[in-house]
Amino acid sequence: MFKLKENQTTAKTEVLAGITTFLTMVYIVIVNPIILSDAGVPFEQVFTATIIAAVAGTLWMALFANYPIAIAPGMGMNAYFAYSVVGTHGNIDYKTAFAAVFVAGLIFVILSLTPFRNKLIEAIPDNLKHGITAGIGLFIAFIGLRLTGIITSHPANLVALGDLHSPSALLALAGLAITLILMTLRVNGALFFGMIITGGIAFFTGQLSFEQGFVSMPSLPDGVIIFNPFEAVGDVIQHSLYAVVFSFLLVTIFDTTGTMIGVAQQAGLMKGKTMPRAREALLSDSVATTIGAMFGTSPTSAYIESSAGVAAGGRTGLTTLTVAGLFIVSAFFGPLVSAVSGISAITAPALIIVGSLMMSSISHIKWGEIDEAFPAFLIVLSMPLTSSIATGIALGFISYPLMKVVKGKWREVHPLVYLFAVLFFYQLAYLPH
Repeated sequence: MFKLKENQTTAKTEVLAGITTFLTMVYIVIVNPIILSDAGVPFEQVFTATIIAAVAGTLWMALFANYPIAIAPGMGMNAYFAYSVVGTHGNIDYKTAFAAVFVAGLIFVILSLTPFRNKLIEAIPDNLKHGITAGIGLFIAFIGLRLTGIITSHPANLVALGDLHSPSALLALAGLAITLILMTLRVNGALFFGMIITGGIAFFTGQLSFEQGFVSMPSLPDGVIIFNPFEAVGDVIQHSLYAVVFSFLLVTIFDTTGTMIGVAQQAGLMKGKTMPRAREALLSDSVATTIGAMFGTSPTSAYIESSAGVAAGGRTGLTTLTVAGLFIVSAFFGPLVSAVSGISAITAPALIIVGSLMMSSISHIKWGEIDEAFPAFLIVLSMPLTSSIATGIALGFISYPLMKVVKGKWREVHPLVYLFAVLFFYQLAYLPH
């Protein structure tokens, strides 16, 4: 089924690779509920929904695409959901926001089945793609610094350095140092083990306790949140969440596609410039996003941490089947994760480090060409300052064609980009955001 001999691998190697991938990305079952709970979503709901989405997408990847690429709710999109969509819209609760995620997932499923997906990816300028990735990285790193009090609000300059003697800041700095040391030493699962060690420090210093034990049955307090597609579309129309849906869709498509191609290249699974079974691979993410929204989590994405499993020898879907199995096991450790989630300093180092890794995209921006560089810069700058990924994307898409027109290069801009610019301008000028 997994064509182990054809891919020159063994069952033992694939299972070990799956364990490696799981350890590098399991931090999401802790971090995701913490972020989404700030939007009012019950912790237990997000914890279970995170695992359901990860298992659904990763199993699809294993059984239909046969790739060693794991799927789970993506970093950045969860912050956008909690702090931009719900956090800055007084009339939008988390259930309405999940309707937007659900609709974006359905559109992604449709696009994954049609050639339009390739046209959309090709239409967006590379520099805007790099700017979006870097901007999201800066945004989630800022969130990690703010949650622990390392950065605080300031009346004159908006932000300032916080009290570094506070227990939260000290624990976060210690966790950051420990995790960076592990990453420097190339320890597989450095983010996860960094949280474990930081949690141990929190326990022995009296900041962390386990009053509810360690193990329990998974639960969904809200049940199935979204189950009627027509009601979901109605909510999007009623609250004018078109830009939100587009932002979820845009970032998910680019993030997923880029990650899948990168991991497939590392594993030697590309055929020239094409990725075999690309439709099945993209469907794994779009299906997981749709299912995840139904139960209560933000959009999913292919995880770049899958490269750790590939480095350990993973080449087939048996690697991701192992990952899915381990996620199922983790579903029974809700009380343990809940206790850890109450201490933001334990998970903040993961946010900061993942943000720094995403910032690497900034090196690919053509800084020597102002008509390419400034729109990307505007995206990177505005995302953390406005606390809105959608606003950053909108400003980039509006400024890019304008600068190309002034430069006399209007023919280089794809017609879809002009269309997006008009839609984003209308959204910023006339719709709530």
